[in-house]
Amino acid sequence: MDNPTGTIISLVAGEQGRRALVDVDAGPACPRCAAGKGCGAGLLIGNDQLRRVAAAVGDDRALAAGDRVELVMATDTVLRAALIVYGLPLLGAVGAAALAYLLALGDAAAALAAITGLVSGLLAGRWQLHRGGCLQQFVPLVGRRLQSQANGR
Repeated sequence: MDNPTGTIISLVAGEQGRRALVDVDAGPACPRCAAGKGCGAGLLIGNDQLRRVAAAVGDDRALAAGDRVELVMATDTVLRAALIVYGLPLLGAVGAAALAYLLALGDAAAALAAITGLVSGLLAGRWQLHRGGCLQQFVPLVGRRLQSQANGR
């Protein structure tokens, strides 16, 4: 998957350091997603083709409003986010269904246990993401400024 690109709308200084507000094209970033054969993450984006994102900026970067930039996120950070969002619900569903089968409660009870485990995993993931500072580790970083055809930078 290619890194998303966008245009800086403004630069702001805050408690977490410099941030750039970037308008990012939310269309499919990889050929598999564009062909409808991707991982399904695009289904969660919706129909809006432009998304405003706050991205961290290194203090040594000379950026200005109107610059085209590439946003990056470390692979291990993406993996941790996926484990919270997908792994906890999956673990809850499989664990609860397995427990129901081990207790010989029957298929209907196992299905109900799986749904209960799924919801519990979703709530656990939501709780984890709302804990103090958790979401701050999943903020993208302005990777590099791209050359713009309009101004030749």
